[in-house]
Amino acid sequence: MTATAIYPGTFDPVTRGHIDICERALKMFDHVVIGVADSLAKQPFFDINERFDMLETVFAGNDRISIKPFSGLLIDVARESNANVIIRGLRAISDFEYEVQLAGMNRSLAPEIETVFLTAAQHYAFVSSSLVREIARLDGDVSEFLHPEILRRLTEKLKTVK
Repeated sequence: MTATAIYPGTFDPVTRGHIDICERALKMFDHVVIGVADSLAKQPFFDINERFDMLETVFAGNDRISIKPFSGLLIDVARESNANVIIRGLRAISDFEYEVQLAGMNRSLAPEIETVFLTAAQHYAFVSSSLVREIARLDGDVSEFLHPEILRRLTEKLKTVK
């Protein structure tokens, strides 16, 4: 039996923290589906196609990872992907309460799907996509938090909105 996990998020943009969580998930699961949420409520900076393409670039050549854009319920895309586990990353204790609520709701809706929490690596525990975007918008150096191609795309996109 192949163990498949889904790692959902907006990935706006994908950071080295996201990459770290995904790579660590691969140590536990045969396959990881990265679910790119449309999440219009968050008003993403990059559209879903741009975020999908960035993730495809970062994980190119890794046949144990697939990228799947989605809107709607996570459990629906998890079932469609044959995922029996949802991966959630925790950066700080402040993330925990919300993530436990989500896990409880997902368990109620889909008891066959477990949620596994992975804590962020210490050097990424303070990194969030929104913080990276804000620092970059103010001309700060975010190169240590982003894959070089993602940094290039963020820099180019910021030029169009300034």
